[in-house]
Amino acid sequence: MVEGDRRISRRDLLALAAGAVVGAGGAAAVATAVTRPPDTARAGSASPTPAAEEPSPPELRRFVSTALTAPAVTVWTRSGATPAPGYLFTTPRTEAFNAVVYDSAGEPVWIEPTGLAATDLRVQQFQGRPVLTYWSGRVYEGHGIGSATILDDAYRPIATVRTGGGVIADLHEFALTARGTALLIGYPPALADLTALDGPEEGHVLGGRVQEIDIATGAVLLDWEALDHVDLDESYQTLGKGADGSSAGAPFDPVHLNSVEDDGDALLVSARHTSAVYRVDKATGEVLWRLGGRRSDYDVEEAAGFSWQHDARRRPDGRISLFDNHGKSGSDGVSAGLILDVDEDARTATVAEALRHEERFGYAMGNLHVLADGSAVVGWGTEPVATEFDPDGEAVFELRDLGRGSYRVWKHEWVGRPATPPDVGVRRSGDRLEVYASWNGATEVARWRVLAGADAGALTEAGSGPRTGFETRIEVPDARAVQVQALDAGGAVLGSSAVRPVPSA
Repeated sequence: MVEGDRRISRRDLLALAAGAVVGAGGAAAVATAVTRPPDTARAGSASPTPAAEEPSPPELRRFVSTALTAPAVTVWTRSGATPAPGYLFTTPRTEAFNAVVYDSAGEPVWIEPTGLAATDLRVQQFQGRPVLTYWSGRVYEGHGIGSATILDDAYRPIATVRTGGGVIADLHEFALTARGTALLIGYPPALADLTALDGPEEGHVLGGRVQEIDIATGAVLLDWEALDHVDLDESYQTLGKGADGSSAGAPFDPVHLNSVEDDGDALLVSARHTSAVYRVDKATGEVLWRLGGRRSDYDVEEAAGFSWQHDARRRPDGRISLFDNHGKSGSDGVSAGLILDVDEDARTATVAEALRHEERFGYAMGNLHVLADGSAVVGWGTEPVATEFDPDGEAVFELRDLGRGSYRVWKHEWVGRPATPPDVGVRRSGDRLEVYASWNGATEVARWRVLAGADAGALTEAGSGPRTGFETRIEVPDARAVQVQALDAGGAVLGSSAVRPVPSA
């Protein structure tokens, strides 16, 4: 679940996806009894959230050289600790979700320039090289409609990936495979008998679709509908105001898929509203087993229990990691990044590691990213913080004030070489100029050099200085035109801005 902006109504979404109503793979025939969950955070029930004033908008960083903005984050580092190398890939929510890469000082490195809402920003591998990937589109009440983007290291589009068969790509997942394909999720409308839930016989519901798309051709290679295999009585979600299934504008969301992982000849799928992780046979679509939830095929020890979870992943060592939200809005849960030992023969699940910090609680969104050196980053979802843990499980770093929360937070090493030129801004300060230089997405800039003169044909070096963050300020003597050059650590010019005329005083 994502507490997103009401950018589009439920009715609008269903109209856009109307072609998928019948294609929900028999969902219209679903009709099973539902036992309501006990009133505990682990089972997923929650008292109504009290009415509250809308929080004030998050503080934004603004710049002179560019109109781009990013949430003004803060950082904490444990004394004597050194965070793992890499940048933090975030999608903090202000008015919408914004894709921003931050360094360990909390400085923006890259800000997605289109202004579209974006989620799941991260580095993945495509055609043997690292690429930047994310979903973008419009967000409303926990879902999204849009498409997924792959950028190269110059931030140029390689591919736009969409779901097929009348299904619109949802914001929750965009995972690349080694086969040149992508896994995405959709929430197509369907019909179901909701009388067992005290709802209508011809109730309107949201399905849970997983598709594998061939990136080169756009062909749908796999199309799995959760409602063909997951009964309504597995859901902990209850009919509620605005989502009672009474009309196409108020569909019930019984499953709410939020992650899918390639798992050999199967898929590993997380469903928030059933508090369960499913292993699904790719060939038949059958559920091979359920981990957690009402019908768990595993004996899950108490310490390994989870609910309303996100981001289920298969680790290289066979373990399963996930983000345990451990409750809904209004509950008193404490969230955790969990790594589980799952014995598929004995059908037992025990906790290998549980990463918690200061009782942080994200009732929605969130993820756990385990790094190559054994460190891990937990994005706490609706709690606007990301915490890095060292291999011993000790918190060593936090990125805080991530707007009103970030859908996920990943940490990757990344080299960006933008195809666009650097940006330059200028302000007068008495008889001198303040020159501001930035280059969105460039990671190899060590210094900035300012060229100035009477016009574009008479520029000479007027000053220089080390890069001090996303935007660097350098003061130089008065001039009528300025230009900035980005230099690498060896002094070579990486890029030059356009020449900026300076208005008369």
